[in-house]
Amino acid sequence: MALLFNRRRLRTTFIATLILALPMSLAWQDSKTVFFLRAFVTGLAAMLAFGLAEQWPYRLPPWLARWALQVLAVALAIPLCTAALYVYGTEPGAPPFWREGRRVGGFLALTLLPLLVAPWIALAALVRQREAWAREQALAFELERSELARQALDARMRLLTAQVQPHFLFNTLANVHALVETGSPRAAPVLENLIEYLRAAVPRLDEGEASLGQELELVRAYLAVMQMRIPDRLGYALQIEPGLAALRCPPMCLLTLVENAVRHGIDPSEEGGRIDISARRVGPRYLLRVQDSGVGLRASGSGLGTGLKSLRERLTLFFNGDVAMHLRAVEPHGVCVELDLPAQEVAV
Repeated sequence: MALLFNRRRLRTTFIATLILALPMSLAWQDSKTVFFLRAFVTGLAAMLAFGLAEQWPYRLPPWLARWALQVLAVALAIPLCTAALYVYGTEPGAPPFWREGRRVGGFLALTLLPLLVAPWIALAALVRQREAWAREQALAFELERSELARQALDARMRLLTAQVQPHFLFNTLANVHALVETGSPRAAPVLENLIEYLRAAVPRLDEGEASLGQELELVRAYLAVMQMRIPDRLGYALQIEPGLAALRCPPMCLLTLVENAVRHGIDPSEEGGRIDISARRVGPRYLLRVQDSGVGLRASGSGLGTGLKSLRERLTLFFNGDVAMHLRAVEPHGVCVELDLPAQEVAV
């Protein structure tokens, strides 16, 4: 019912009827009020026929197009409605309208011109309706494509996040097992630190958003575990400007940098080394830096490494390309990785 009498159709019907009726009313000899009333009732009947044929019957034979049925319905509605108005408008005892020349002339005036124009108006409405439907379909397809692209992006992000250095867990568990087998008193502290790390890390795997503060908590837990494993070969420090904890940071981003520094810088070095983590704000962006004093790029021979390549892809997806990663060697030895990220706060 709402489709039959929507505002746009009523407005179009009113305007079209008024445009047709005004010049015809100049030659009308009877009551102008009756004339306009009949004209508008006929216009509404044509509109109703157009809408009914749009919905009924639900199934059409293959040889009959829906648009043809609607145009035919409009063409039939005009003379039938006008005839009904003249029949019911005839006073009791008066002869039928088709026996009076003047009334027949009025009937033809209210029928012929609308009958010539109304089907074309119906065709124009069908064309506009088809164009609107095509736009709606295109918009729906675009929304669906965007939603599928977003889901694919989320899936890709989760996959890349889930791939963040699982060997760390296996190595640490193997280390705990060896400490337990030898009865070392360090087994319990290492296991406790590993539990703290897992408590911080596991929830991050299902999160699409993370803050720098959460990532720092995760990195602290990780470095505590690693320092328990190699206490005489690993030192670290964190220098974070105040007010940066709420900024967006992809899950496991900072951990990947730190883990890469441990694996490719500190572990291969006989003397070990130190990892310095810093973050500072620069206008609308912030710089996140992880620098180690390990063996360096040439000694490790790993270049970017799988972890950093995966991280670069995750950062590009997360910030829509608005990110930069800089990798450089540090003298006398070591590597510095710096991320240039937009200073966006995590949505609450």
